[in-house]
Amino acid sequence: MTKLHKGSCLCRGIEYTAEGPLRSVIACHCTQCRKQSGHYFAATNVPDERLSITGFQNLKWYHASDDAKRGFCKKCGSTLFWKHSNDPFTSVLAGSLDGETGLTIEKHIFCADKGDYYEITDGLPQYP
Repeated sequence: MTKLHKGSCLCRGIEYTAEGPLRSVIACHCTQCRKQSGHYFAATNVPDERLSITGFQNLKWYHASDDAKRGFCKKCGSTLFWKHSNDPFTSVLAGSLDGETGLTIEKHIFCADKGDYYEITDGLPQYP
């Protein structure tokens, strides 16, 4: 049986289902992720053909660069997705998943941009 992972925004105006296994979580400390979330992003991803989204009328995409966009709920402001233009998958914010995920953080990226108010002390790989 294929595992289904369900998630949503805070107001549940957008709900999604990700079918099958999910990638380990990657923590992104880049300036854009910190500005959008108030801290850093922690995201898994799912191939586009295995991601089902309902509530499209509430989904707003912000084109943060020429190469990527960020999806959020225009009702409650919850950040849910990150999508690179050329990738066949969508990153899903781990905190938007419902219930236990069984996921773990694999690594930290864009650590050179991290905020000065915290340290990364979990011993996982860090990339500038």
